[in-house]
Amino acid sequence: MDVVKKKPKKQWLANKYQLVAVVLLVVIALIAWALKAAGTVSVSRKDVLVEKVKLGDLEVVTEGFGVLSSNRQQLLTALTPATVKEVVLKPGAHVEPDSVIVRLENPELIQEVEDAQQELLQIMANLRQLKLNNQREILNETANLAELTARYESATLNRKAEEKLIEQGIVSQLAYQESVLEENQLAKRIEILKKRIEQLKLVHQESVNIQQERLKQQQGQVKIRQTRLDALEVKAGFSGVLQRLSVELGQSLTQGQEVALIGSVTDLIALVRVPQSQVQQVVVGQTAIVDTRRDKIVGKVSRIEPIVQDNTVEIEIALPETLPASARPQLNVDASIIADKLQQVLYIERPVNVKQHSKINLYRLTSGSSTAQLTTLELGQIAGRYIEVISGAKPDDAFIISDLSNLKSTAPELAITP
Repeated sequence: MDVVKKKPKKQWLANKYQLVAVVLLVVIALIAWALKAAGTVSVSRKDVLVEKVKLGDLEVVTEGFGVLSSNRQQLLTALTPATVKEVVLKPGAHVEPDSVIVRLENPELIQEVEDAQQELLQIMANLRQLKLNNQREILNETANLAELTARYESATLNRKAEEKLIEQGIVSQLAYQESVLEENQLAKRIEILKKRIEQLKLVHQESVNIQQERLKQQQGQVKIRQTRLDALEVKAGFSGVLQRLSVELGQSLTQGQEVALIGSVTDLIALVRVPQSQVQQVVVGQTAIVDTRRDKIVGKVSRIEPIVQDNTVEIEIALPETLPASARPQLNVDASIIADKLQQVLYIERPVNVKQHSKINLYRLTSGSSTAQLTTLELGQIAGRYIEVISGAKPDDAFIISDLSNLKSTAPELAITP
């Protein structure tokens, strides 16, 4: 007879509980994995830029860009209204002080010069005539003086003769007194005539002076008009290069209108624009290195423009007298202004959009792992491509310095994929 055996109820319940526990563990593991996957962001290693923190001396450099400019410039303008008759030189030509750049034409100015010269000749003739008239008048008065002097001497002799005869009674007292009176009158007339001649000489001299002043004024007018006429040949004025020509053949110019710009070739300065945020560390007298793409020129900061334009400030850098052949006016250059030198500091290549003396969150790569941890760094001074690290890192730590703002979320951990 067969016997039906039944499984114990307790064993079945135990197996049921084990199965539920396994399912719960799997669910919990899946939830944990999902949460971890949701909080983990991954990037490709080839899409990010990784730089290591370094220890050493760091020069605090302010970088800028600009152009080389002539330290000496001269703007040539038209002194009178004129027409461009001939263009002799074009921009880029090397010029000397007597080099003619353009020739202008103004027929009215030629007529003005001729009229002024004719007026000058007339004044000179008037001056010569005045001197002759004065000389004639002085001669006439001198002749009168000589005549009076002769009469006075005759009267004196007559008076002396009558003085001896009056004692003998030959000459009356009345006749003698008349002789004395005539002698005295002639003496007074001689004295008056001498004073008149002296005064006349002063008057003549003053009239000549007045005429000479008119002569000088007219000579000045002739010189001014002649200078304007000569200026129709526009010359450079000093050795350099023709940087700009603002006229063309046949163009009518007004007085004061620009004709050309001359600039020195060897006497150059660098005009560099630096960011407004970094200009505070630039001081007059600091050393600057100007890069012409072919040579590097060491100069000194000579001036800081007080005006901010487009968030930049213009810095003027004085350059040495002897310059390489690559240096020429209007050449685009880069410049590095050395503001300070930090001794034995931590630094890293400057991440994008970072400011000095600020804090920033960067991902630090974990050694031997494919993950990166979000780390806060305290930064110091900017030194060109680099920036000082005050805290949050140690030498040889590797950080991602690329801009990761395109990530959907900022996770505390970043997965690095090949």
